[in-house]
Amino acid sequence: MTEKNNVISINGKEYNQEDLSKDQNYFINQIKNLQNKSSNLKFQLDQLTVAQNAFTNSLIESVKKEEVKDDKSSQSS
Repeated sequence: MTEKNNVISINGKEYNQEDLSKDQNYFINQIKNLQNKSSNLKFQLDQLTVAQNAFTNSLIESVKKEEVKDDKSSQSS
């Protein structure tokens, strides 16, 4: 479904939105709302993925630093 100035394209055929029934317009509004929600969820997922990667990298670096300290302590003993 694509839309241009109240003209809706469904399966390659164009329909004037004003000519569609109340139910059909309701379906169109539901689809638009769901597309917006889907986009927002993808946006949020991208943010969560980046944050998760940052925390994972921080943990890895933290463990590496501890290993270096442990290695230096072992060599001094």
